[in-house]
Amino acid sequence: MGLKGKLIASLEVRGGGHSIFDIYHTNTHHVSNISPSIVNHFEIHEGEIVKIGSIVSWNYNEDGKKKIMKQVIESIDPHEKSIKWKVIEGDMLELYSFFAIVTSCEHEWTTWTFEYEKKTEDTPEPLNFLGLNLDITKHIDDHLLKQ
Repeated sequence: MGLKGKLIASLEVRGGGHSIFDIYHTNTHHVSNISPSIVNHFEIHEGEIVKIGSIVSWNYNEDGKKKIMKQVIESIDPHEKSIKWKVIEGDMLELYSFFAIVTSCEHEWTTWTFEYEKKTEDTPEPLNFLGLNLDITKHIDDHLLKQ
């Protein structure tokens, strides 16, 4: 039996949440250039740049280890500026039987929500991974401010 969990973190962004959403919605392939210390590679396997049903993968570094995550885009709401990604393959599924990520952006905030089910009670909460996503958001915000 797994244990369900939910983590939510919001980060104030100076460049505007709408700009962060635009990066994830239409320029996702640039994230590896903006945050190369964390994201090594982004690839679209099926579909187009972040469209519902698209299958994408990320190669990233966590705790000094190279990891991979393959996701399907479950929903996009351009009015709410949110995207929901469901993990379908990769390192994350070694610890969690289900893992979904929602990123939503408001005027000055970007919020990350993780919904997951741990495979065992000993499985840690995905706090390191949450920290990575917050760091990527900071890198994107800094990048946008330089333009």
